[in-house]
Amino acid sequence: MGTYNASTCIPGLHLFLYLASLLHVFGVQPVTATENSQHHEVMHHRVKRGWVWNQFFVLEEYTGSEPLYVGKLHSDMDKGEGSVRYILSGDGAGTVFTIDDNTGDIHAVQRLDREEKTHYTLRAQALDRWTGRPMEPESEFIIKIQDINDNEPKFLDGPYVASVPEMSPMGTSVIQLTASDADDPTYGNSARVVYSILQGQPYFSVEARTGIIRTALSNMDREVKDGYQVVVQAKDMGGQMGGLSGTTTVNITLTDVNDNPPRFPHRLYQMTVLETGLVGSAVGRILAEDADEGINAELSYRIIDGDRMNTFDIVTDNSNQVGIIILKEPLDFETKDSYTLTVEGTNTHLDLRFLNFGPFRDTTRVVVSVEDVDEPPQFEISFYQVEVYEDVAVGTTIQTVSAKDPDAANNSIRYSIDRSTDPTRFFFIDIASGALMIAKPLDREQFSWHNITVLAMEMKNPTQIGSVSVTVKVLDINDNAPEFVKDREAYICENAKPGQLIQMVSAVDLDNPQGGHHFYYSLAPEAASNPNFTVRDNQDNTAWILTRRAGFKHQEQGTYYLPILIADSGLPMQSSTSTLTIRVCGCDPDGNVRSCSVEAYSLPISLSRGALIAILGCIFIMLGKYVYPYSHMLRTIGRYLFITERQVIVSNVSPTKLL
Repeated sequence: MGTYNASTCIPGLHLFLYLASLLHVFGVQPVTATENSQHHEVMHHRVKRGWVWNQFFVLEEYTGSEPLYVGKLHSDMDKGEGSVRYILSGDGAGTVFTIDDNTGDIHAVQRLDREEKTHYTLRAQALDRWTGRPMEPESEFIIKIQDINDNEPKFLDGPYVASVPEMSPMGTSVIQLTASDADDPTYGNSARVVYSILQGQPYFSVEARTGIIRTALSNMDREVKDGYQVVVQAKDMGGQMGGLSGTTTVNITLTDVNDNPPRFPHRLYQMTVLETGLVGSAVGRILAEDADEGINAELSYRIIDGDRMNTFDIVTDNSNQVGIIILKEPLDFETKDSYTLTVEGTNTHLDLRFLNFGPFRDTTRVVVSVEDVDEPPQFEISFYQVEVYEDVAVGTTIQTVSAKDPDAANNSIRYSIDRSTDPTRFFFIDIASGALMIAKPLDREQFSWHNITVLAMEMKNPTQIGSVSVTVKVLDINDNAPEFVKDREAYICENAKPGQLIQMVSAVDLDNPQGGHHFYYSLAPEAASNPNFTVRDNQDNTAWILTRRAGFKHQEQGTYYLPILIADSGLPMQSSTSTLTIRVCGCDPDGNVRSCSVEAYSLPISLSRGALIAILGCIFIMLGKYVYPYSHMLRTIGRYLFITERQVIVSNVSPTKLL
């Protein structure tokens, strides 16, 4: 098998590569065997043009009714008597491409698509038809699918969304579009795309080669129109007639910039507020309109002028950019019924490029009218504090309260006491004058303070009630006598000596003198000449009880009753007599008490209770177990005898032995 090149024709298997399919398309018949000389000239001519012998070129998308002629295989050993058999193998052999084994003609039997497969690699061989032996070495060749313009450009990512700031200069880049063409970009102009705008002029333009969309006008205003729909076409063949095209849509939004100053729609706002409005409550709202949006429309408000500016304040509600007038101080319709304020609204975020569009602030006037409210009576002062002595006479006026109607009507007032604050009714009040008086005697030692509430009610509108607190402090007078603090009982040993201290006494007094208590102690007048005891006043609100003699015997007299006079230093002086009970006790030499019991006078002198107890003890020992079952009964009898003994003693005390 030979090859065919630009300068020589070597015997062998020739591939007649006439681009038969292309010739067939243009109505040219394939070259036949009888036209060898002309064929060789054409082949020679094509080699000079750079043709490669081992390549076929077949146009894609052939739509004819007959198989597409591709080329012809021919061996120099083929004499035309049919002894040579041509074989085709490799990529697509027998399915896509067929060969006439007698003539060597190759045809495409399927429609070819370069975008699916660009070339096929096949092998050709010439065999002896009768023996099957190869007559030529096997030769490999390629059939390339020649591109035609059968694919339009496509925008794979469309439709598109883009944005550009309003007022952008002309030529500002918005977005770049790219269209894809499946045709062969290395062959002709099938994949050479040119862009143009079908819809969107005169606002936008597109660069023909790059697909970059740019603004075509300056000063496009978002507040006039904020969105545009641009239709862009991509056309292949460099935009020439006959080229295929595709389109896409680009939705372009103008984003906001701060190019609009705020403006109040009204030069005057009127608001009303009740005079009883709470401090911190909202009075009204104002709004400076701004055509911008988002951060470019953010505002701040402030009061820049007006009467009594401290009465009101203004805050910004950032959620809707509203200015809220706030009450800062209490109002009084009777004092001032109207306020005029000047309020300024200012953009908080300025764009230096558009300052010449300003000023980015505006002012307006706000008139706040105060509405009258039927208010309850008000007292002249917020509270009263009264001091009164506890011995004040019933019916005495201790304080006169005064209230008035703050409204212009100035209705008459009636006074009363809130009885929940004076349940024991120590006070009453004159309903017309407001004179607060004593209704029952006061006692500082019982209640030192009284907190009452006085009410003032409008006669024509009983629902309008004012109140005031009146604190009454009850002052002390010396109306209580001092008394002993502790037990009024003491003891003395039988072996006591004259001048011996047997008790220190002190006193208490319910009164509360400003200079403190000072008590005076002495024997009561009826005991002034008492021979047994005396009282020494220590001048420190205590007193000592001292013995005057020795030789006390509890068998003779077991108890003494000593009346002591205690007086205070108040005016008038108050005094009381308290009796101190002194018992005579048996003591050891160290003065420790052993027994303070008084023996019954009905027993023999020589038989004391101690002796009686000793005798009973001996009896218990002697009787032993016989007495034990009756021990409880004997103890009961003993207690009975002891109690009886005491009763006898007490009932038989002579009046002369009290002191």
